Amino acid sequence: MASPLRLVIEDGHFQDAHGRHVLLRGINVAGDSKLPSQPDVPSHIAQDFFDGDNVKFHSRPFRKEDAHIHFSRLKRFGYNTIRYVFTWEAIEAAGPGRYDEVWIQHTIDILRTAKDYGFYIFMDPHQDVWSRYCGGSGAPMWTVYACGLNPQSFAATEAAIVHNTYPEPENFPKMIWSTNYYRLAAATIFTLFFAGRDFAPKCIIDGVNIQDYLQGHFIRACEHLAKRIHEAGGIENDIVFGWESLNEPGRGMIGHVDLSVIPNEQKLKKGTCPTLWQAILTGSGRACEVDSWDMGGLGPYKVGRILIDPHGEMAWLPEDYDESRYGWKRHPDWRLGECLWAQHGVWDPSTDSLLQKNYFEKHPTSGDKLDYHTFTNTYFMAFYRKYRDAIRGIHKDAIMLCQPPTLELPPSIKGTEDDDPRMVYAPHYYDGITLMTKKWNRTWNVDVIGVLRGRYWHPAFAIKIGETAIRNSFKEQLAAMKKEGQDYMGNHPCILTEFGIPYDMDDKYAYRTGDYSSQSAAMDANHFAVEGALMEGYTLWLYSATNDHQRGDQWNGEDLSIFSTDDQTLPVSAIPRTPDLNQSTSSLLRTATTGTRKEVEDETSVTPGNLKRTLTNPSIGSEPTSQNPELTNAPGYRAAEAYVRPAPIATNGPIIDYVFDLKNCEFTLEIEGTSPPSEEFPTTVFLPEYHFPKDQCTVVVSSGKWEISTDDEERTWIQKLRWWHGAGKQSLKVTGLVRPHNSSAGTAEEAGYVEQCQESYAFNFKDCSVM
Repeated sequence: MASPLRLVIEDGHFQDAHGRHVLLRGINVAGDSKLPSQPDVPSHIAQDFFDGDNVKFHSRPFRKEDAHIHFSRLKRFGYNTIRYVFTWEAIEAAGPGRYDEVWIQHTIDILRTAKDYGFYIFMDPHQDVWSRYCGGSGAPMWTVYACGLNPQSFAATEAAIVHNTYPEPENFPKMIWSTNYYRLAAATIFTLFFAGRDFAPKCIIDGVNIQDYLQGHFIRACEHLAKRIHEAGGIENDIVFGWESLNEPGRGMIGHVDLSVIPNEQKLKKGTCPTLWQAILTGSGRACEVDSWDMGGLGPYKVGRILIDPHGEMAWLPEDYDESRYGWKRHPDWRLGECLWAQHGVWDPSTDSLLQKNYFEKHPTSGDKLDYHTFTNTYFMAFYRKYRDAIRGIHKDAIMLCQPPTLELPPSIKGTEDDDPRMVYAPHYYDGITLMTKKWNRTWNVDVIGVLRGRYWHPAFAIKIGETAIRNSFKEQLAAMKKEGQDYMGNHPCILTEFGIPYDMDDKYAYRTGDYSSQSAAMDANHFAVEGALMEGYTLWLYSATNDHQRGDQWNGEDLSIFSTDDQTLPVSAIPRTPDLNQSTSSLLRTATTGTRKEVEDETSVTPGNLKRTLTNPSIGSEPTSQNPELTNAPGYRAAEAYVRPAPIATNGPIIDYVFDLKNCEFTLEIEGTSPPSEEFPTTVFLPEYHFPKDQCTVVVSSGKWEISTDDEERTWIQKLRWWHGAGKQSLKVTGLVRPHNSSAGTAEEAGYVEQCQESYAFNFKDCSVM
């Protein structure tokens, strides 16, 4: 039986059962979920990689016995929300319809543990460029075979650039995995997944088009997980409040105007950069000379041309391939051993000529031009409705988080039947300059959303100079995204379900020195933006339980986890915990919670167990990770001062504004106050002790009474400020302990980028007052 909703949506805001406005401050848990645990195959390991039918995810996101330590840590960091990362592969790796009930039970057990900590959780069916076998994560290996593709030939044909099969995995180019969206494997599969009926009508498997086959299996797998969670009892609504749609969906080739050229909207260019026509040719064994690109301070730039020669090897399954182990029946009109796009008349293999360069430009029956927004409004929304209805068929009250293609306009559904009162707009945003260059540039950055939306008559005007302008630009971009959600979808909460920073900046300088000032500045700028944009929530990417300094998140060279086994966590009081109270001058007799539960053994208590761990390695039962001692001899706090930050937990009245000024350690909150329903439910703020030691902070309120207390209401000792105020506009200001952060100045190299800009655009920024 489902529990009553702990979280409801009223007038575009989240509210708890007491009518207080709730801010969802969350984290993605965990990056480890992209990878199987048996066998343990991180992305740099080739062994056992293609044994995809036999992988298990039974210890993902982490072992059940370690769950309390991870959740306690995250709670102490101030998080109240978890985006629970799982993959389709974890559910259905063994073959179509073969669900892994052991993993499902493990997931239920982990969710039940999270319940002890009071987290709000929504489920994230995660993918990146379709599958691990296409260079990312998500779908089972058999889905690649179902599309007629041979993943073991992707390396030779560059149908996908895969870390596991890269000749020198330690030299895998940073962020090149994301270019797989534009290579043959992922581009083909996403086209089939969203629009196979229209563009690949010959692709029939088990009597249905490949589009319906893939969507049907994906949706039924998620539906099955939802059903098991529902049947388990005490989790649905009580802790799992919602389900997000497919992570970062790609449109494949749909809408491509000319297969022989790289479209203008393809901003990401890294390494070899074939046109889709060249990708089709190399996928059929032909040699092609293609442009090669790299990413610099000004974005991508061409570095030369490279010959891709598969020596006749094809990315398609051979004609005599035995696929009987999967039990499906492929229609005889869909021939193996031949490019399926040739079978649909896109090109002629006998002459290697492109016959229909605009095959994917328009809908084949209506003739409608399929630009990005049309794709979102048609193919994406058709899939989203099926997924929504399947989940709601099990989880009746589920809040659905709609995530359209990344950085694109949301679907135009305002005022339609899809304008669902229990829906959330769930965009993603990354500072692409920092992510691709792995460097925090304090001197300049770019208004990416402004460029994508055509707001500048010249690209030079999109460049923001100086750290203040950069921070404000991030905030304005996120505010614009939130407004787009309201304009196109209706009055729904907006949760930024992914944003984050690379920790391995500047060639891992922080790991050698313990100086995380660049990471701190970048993390603070991103949080300043999400706070200032007044989104109803966010989930930072990422928490990874196995991150280390050598391999980062163990996936494609990424290193975005706020936790690392090679770093320390923020220090807490060495004094044993006792409930305490620091009251305002207004007399108010209250006592902090004095629960009888024993606090979970983590960094907040000294015991023989965690003392031994601390003396050996900061991780949970981990061996020293790095083969290079230089990367682990200066463990730091991983810029925790920038993400462990004060934030409203629940407010009596909507939030007008809130911000944490890290440099001056000052937190301000403005709300349109309503009187609390009772003394038991005041406005409550998370106030981290690191920034705000109880005896070293000052509080100023516009009215009412307040207290600072430490309690373990949700299993972990955390410090909160509770505030009893009246109706009308109310303000709170808390000043804490200023610590040295972000003292590094911009480098001459960064300033040099600005000069490059001036030369490239023949534009002098010093004379420009528009910036």
